[in-house]
Amino acid sequence: MGMTMTQKILAGHAGLEKVKAGQFIEIDLDVVLGNDITTPVAIKEFEKMGADDVFDKEKVIVVFDHFTPNKDIKTAEQCRFTREFCNKKGIVNFFDVGEMGIEHALLPEKGIVASGDTVIGADSHTCTYGALGAFSTGIGSTDMAAGMARGKAWVRVPSAVKVEITGQPAKWVSGKDVILHIIGRIGVDGALYKSMEFTGDGIKNLSMDDRFTISNMAIEAGAKNGIFPVDEKTTEYLKEHTKKEYKTYKADEDAQYDEIIKVDLSRLRPTVSFPHLPENTKTIDEVEDIRIDQVVIGSCTNGRIEDMRRAANVFKGRKVNKKVRTIIIPATQKIYLECIREGLMEIFVEAGAAVSTPTCGPCLGGHMGILGKGERAVATTNRNFVGRMGHTESEVYLASPEVAAASAITGKISSPESLK
Repeated sequence: MGMTMTQKILAGHAGLEKVKAGQFIEIDLDVVLGNDITTPVAIKEFEKMGADDVFDKEKVIVVFDHFTPNKDIKTAEQCRFTREFCNKKGIVNFFDVGEMGIEHALLPEKGIVASGDTVIGADSHTCTYGALGAFSTGIGSTDMAAGMARGKAWVRVPSAVKVEITGQPAKWVSGKDVILHIIGRIGVDGALYKSMEFTGDGIKNLSMDDRFTISNMAIEAGAKNGIFPVDEKTTEYLKEHTKKEYKTYKADEDAQYDEIIKVDLSRLRPTVSFPHLPENTKTIDEVEDIRIDQVVIGSCTNGRIEDMRRAANVFKGRKVNKKVRTIIIPATQKIYLECIREGLMEIFVEAGAAVSTPTCGPCLGGHMGILGKGERAVATTNRNFVGRMGHTESEVYLASPEVAAASAITGKISSPESLK
């Protein structure tokens, strides 16, 4: 019996010829990632272990992004503590204010992750890097501490779900709609501790930014990781962004999958996830008159340059509804600059939106856009749990940048097709 793409990567990093689902193995790590919330806890565990130094000063990555720039004294102290550790240990890839970006957009942009890598991160959306053909998964701060010290991690080899993607998406359909559609079909536990392996000739019609979005939200279906095969688009992206040597893996023809899910892109419609779970999806055609108070366009899910362009395309020549607070957050400094150079910032500001420096901020109810009691937001983020963006009696609706932008203009959940 053959192996899936994920299983092959894990076998290669465990020094084994073959692995099978359910097997516990110890793997060598290419990247260990933490942020301003999770790294302080990992450092304390690292010190409890009696570790003297990190296993590799270039492979341990720390990004300040969740509450950055610091929102209060507590977060300032967390960052000060982490900053001192990073400086003392000589962490090469430490990204502070001015250099930082939202971690899962920043690492691919910086060329830190490549195809075939094994990546653990003390953040659940670390699965984003599967878009590059890497095995990447979220872990807890204790596992991060062990990874920082030893460069190794224990993993239970996941079984897999194959997602066969065919067709070409319509004008207003993007990666966000694809993954919301899938989660709506299988539920938030539909791929629990499994690898979501995306295949099919429709993949060629998905951009790298689409793939990052889809992989990013694999965890919202309960998956251990999400992963795409390496094709010409991946290779071009890697050529542009990284100098690392990398290896590509391909699933065996006789690889075993627990389930096969077929997705025809040509049949998808813009999709919205209603409160309070990502699986609670409806197409834009099923949405009735839902008034909103806020729109957030950004996050590790949809803060990349294509997302900014898609939103700007909707906002251009139009104004945000006066009753809707609209916040746009480019995911990295580089994306922020590209927005300026392409004139996107001018479009956003003239439309009446506020634009922020890179930060996770409102996505986790941290800062830069907290919701009050009874308020509703349309967001391009990845979670809409109770209280996720503020008050426990607020509501978050997940959508693509195009739908979010159109909703900001009309004051209610809307499709760009409805704009005149």
